Amino acid sequence: MTDDLIQTVIRDPSQRFLLDLEFVQTLANPQYLNFLAQRNYFKNPAFINYLKYLLYFKEENYIKYVRYPQALYFLDLLQREQFRQELANASYCRYIEDQQVHAWQRLQRRKNQLLTNPTGISTSTANNNNNNETETPNTQNSTNAISTSTTANNR
Repeated sequence: MTDDLIQTVIRDPSQRFLLDLEFVQTLANPQYLNFLAQRNYFKNPAFINYLKYLLYFKEENYIKYVRYPQALYFLDLLQREQFRQELANASYCRYIEDQQVHAWQRLQRRKNQLLTNPTGISTSTANNNNNNETETPNTQNSTNAISTSTTANNR
């Protein structure tokens, strides 16, 4: 791209928004964060200011455009010097990536569980509640949280 074209894109608010949004969403990728850290982007004060500027995506009017919510979580963490330094360590970034995969797997299992049993109560939890008549009924939210742990314990 020529400098004139870059300046035109940056001055156009809708194009600037799309560029910012695309960049924010790349922050959900720990490998990309590692790439940025290894190339010393996080030591550049202008880049740090840009990361602060991007916090506007956490506002109500803009958050709806972010497809990967973990990108906003990483954007918050990137405001911290220590986190930016740790990202240069490839094993640290692999650990973060592994944790993301585990979270996605847990979410997928939970979605599947809710699809097969829309009440959110696992059969083992329902049986335990029926066998224990002295217990008070749980609210929907606490039952959902308990059903996952009860199901895991009964296996």
